[in-house]
Amino acid sequence: MNFFCRMGAHLPGAQPDAIARQFLGELPDEIPTKSSYRRLPIVAVKTVYTQATVKNDILRRTASVFPWWQQEIGRVATLDFVEAKYQFGVARDTFTEMLRIQAAGLFVAVQGVYDRLLHLFEQVSLDDQTANAILAGQGSHVETTMIVDLWRLAHGEIPMDEFLRRHGYHGPLEGEVSSTVWREDPEPVLRLARRYATVDEDPRAGAHSRQLARKDAERALIGTLPRTQRAYARMLLNAAVSRIPLRGVAKAAFLQALDVARGTARTMGGHLAARGVLASPEDVFYLTADELQLASTSSDFQCLVEERRAQRAQFESVVLPSHWQGTPVPISAAPPVTADSTVRGIGASGGVAEGTVRVVTDPAGADIEPGEIVVCESTDPSWASTLFLSSALVVDIGGLLSHAAVVAREIGVPCVIGTSNGTRALRTGDRVLVNGNTGTVEVIHRRDTKGIEV
Repeated sequence: MNFFCRMGAHLPGAQPDAIARQFLGELPDEIPTKSSYRRLPIVAVKTVYTQATVKNDILRRTASVFPWWQQEIGRVATLDFVEAKYQFGVARDTFTEMLRIQAAGLFVAVQGVYDRLLHLFEQVSLDDQTANAILAGQGSHVETTMIVDLWRLAHGEIPMDEFLRRHGYHGPLEGEVSSTVWREDPEPVLRLARRYATVDEDPRAGAHSRQLARKDAERALIGTLPRTQRAYARMLLNAAVSRIPLRGVAKAAFLQALDVARGTARTMGGHLAARGVLASPEDVFYLTADELQLASTSSDFQCLVEERRAQRAQFESVVLPSHWQGTPVPISAAPPVTADSTVRGIGASGGVAEGTVRVVTDPAGADIEPGEIVVCESTDPSWASTLFLSSALVVDIGGLLSHAAVVAREIGVPCVIGTSNGTRALRTGDRVLVNGNTGTVEVIHRRDTKGIEV
């Protein structure tokens, strides 16, 4: 975050402290907050051209990744060791490039526009309901497309093969290369589809309603401004609709590249295990990318694998603080917090919902009932399909531009984010009232002590 904030310090319209708050939901003491004007002349010259071309540039540079992922994943199991090693290297390079595009797009295309939009809201003291309507209903997010396709799958409009051909790179812990994604194990998709089958409302209808509400809210905002400021406001609102959905484009591309790396690594692991180099194909994930590129079917990695397996088990027992500078100092696992009747965070998606809590640590294993309130530590894109079933979302870590907040606004559910202790203060079965406008979660009554958390 220090690096992101230093980048933001050089960008016109971006504030370092706002960047930290939008992603972390808080401003740690160690975060640099002072804007720098040292590079302002050269940045100002480049900004005009970059702002004019950034959307097309992101779409052009990411366009080839999806068909490449479809092609390579379809043949990855048939590759010999040398072929798999080559494709692994291509996937690694593609992932790195897509990560660069994601970072650049986020700061150039999204961050400045979002900051200026929030500043405009503050200028006119815009009410929460109108502000939320403007931030929602922008459509065309990658995650909401997945939700629509899952609803279509559940209602017989597309077959499972087609769904996996489009979204099979998603899955539990999809940012972890050793995880098992939907194309490898579609059982989580089948469970979700059974739940989606009980939901009558087509998510496309809800998205259309939110787009209409956004346009009404934009007109209301414009109406509060002096005539001299209206042209700027219209330009800013149009830029927000055009730019903010770009947040997920390169992210989808780097997840697709990661999945090709996942598939080729598993293929290499199979070859290495067959030759006795590894005890199991899954042991390949205890090697670094460089070691895997240098590996051969005569290499000996088993001692290294066992050492790293033990190290991973040790790391998994460590609890990290929410932020740190330098090397983090592990902390003791905090006990559950149940005394307070109110959990507080940031109102990231407006609205009010009352319902039963479901504390979720793994969306793949969570059998969420439609209408439950999902409480979790954080989310990644694979959670979007689960969030659609919920009536509200409560998240420990994040801010206004984090994944959970953006998806919650697009699917129209209240969201309180950055609570820090929601997963400890709330328990599965609790009855709560979530207020996405004020950022509060009020406990109406507690479940009995025999309740079981997910």
